[in-house]
Amino acid sequence: MDTSCAIAAVRTCDRIEAGDGEIRAFVPESGRRERLGRAARVADERWGEADGRPPLYGVMVGVKDIVHVEGLPTGAGSDVPAEALAGAEASLVGRLREAGALVAGKTVTAEFAATASGPTRNPHHLGHTPGGSSSGSAAAVAAGMVPLAVGTQTVGSMIRPAAYCGVVGFKPTHGRIPSDGVIPNAPTFDTVGLFAPDVATLAPAAAVLCDGWRTSGEGGEGGEGGGGGGGGEAAGRRPVLGVPLGPYLDRADAEARSSFEKRAGHLEAAGFTVRRVPFPDDFERVVAEQRVINRYELARTHAVWFPRHGERYREQTVEAIREGQRMGDDAYAAALRARAEFRERLVAAMDRDGIDLWLTPAATGPAPHGLKSTGDSVLSLPWSYAGAPALALPAGRAANSLPLGVQCVARPGADERLLGWAPDVESVLVGTSAPV
Repeated sequence: MDTSCAIAAVRTCDRIEAGDGEIRAFVPESGRRERLGRAARVADERWGEADGRPPLYGVMVGVKDIVHVEGLPTGAGSDVPAEALAGAEASLVGRLREAGALVAGKTVTAEFAATASGPTRNPHHLGHTPGGSSSGSAAAVAAGMVPLAVGTQTVGSMIRPAAYCGVVGFKPTHGRIPSDGVIPNAPTFDTVGLFAPDVATLAPAAAVLCDGWRTSGEGGEGGEGGGGGGGGEAAGRRPVLGVPLGPYLDRADAEARSSFEKRAGHLEAAGFTVRRVPFPDDFERVVAEQRVINRYELARTHAVWFPRHGERYREQTVEAIREGQRMGDDAYAAALRARAEFRERLVAAMDRDGIDLWLTPAATGPAPHGLKSTGDSVLSLPWSYAGAPALALPAGRAANSLPLGVQCVARPGADERLLGWAPDVESVLVGTSAPV
């Protein structure tokens, strides 16, 4: 019998034991090797024959520690007792298991997937942040410990760590991957996604996890949780790329902006149509309304845990919850209306200018030095606000050799098209890793 799962389990444990003492991407787990060995033997017995193996057979996956996994405690990066946070296993974990994947372990998260950073370090330079809040998942993939990891994004918690760590990060349309069994931050924005070293590794997992995934055909683009359009092959053409000019893009620092313009030029030289258009014209309002919704919902999410265990929360989380508690229902309702209107304007702008994918820097610059901050998520904010699918692709390096990334954003529901077009964009960006 082919024991590829067993071999993969041993190699994964070897890599974690060799590298995670410094990087700290995984939540410490006693008995990891024995647990994974048992799971691998079961998988090999079930799918040992080469014919009929599921699409993720033998793939080792890191799972962010706000996602419930049977047999592993959920700490959510906090000091709150795990039994207080316990819940049923997330259905997304069941989908991964049925597709043949094995859970390598829980990955470190910022406290409750908010702003208080965890201990994870950037594999490219241990003195720099890997980003957050999905810090452990991004770092585990970047360090080669696992080829796939689950993260979540409320504002920029996947796209930014992917850029900082030099990996691919996919945040699907809000609601495409079920979020049951996932400790919420702000449910209006919370989205489960994936990290991988490249699009080819990520795409099969997206097809497994996303509801109603279409592998061919144009299809409709739908709304939140919709079926989405067909992939790039089905569309039969290259996407038109839109660069959103104005106060949004001005948030990128000089080095990130220079690198981004260079990569946009590479894409144009390769035959892509790149259109530069002003959008959005009320960026600061979008930032403010997103904060209202986020903080209001965070406070309600912790309405039971915080009164009981608030003394265990870190200062940044306490401040965010207190801010949300002060926000009234009327302000929240108005912010939700503003969000719905912005989503409509986003789609209308793409229709008006014939844009298939927005093209932006994935972060405001390379990973900042130090571990107290996870960096600035503002370049992911409008797209998370709208619930649109986004993809971070590695795109060059800064002068200090830390990775930089490019973000591609599709209209809500067009996840399949985003990933279908992504390999063509990725192929142009590969090899542009020289410092700007």
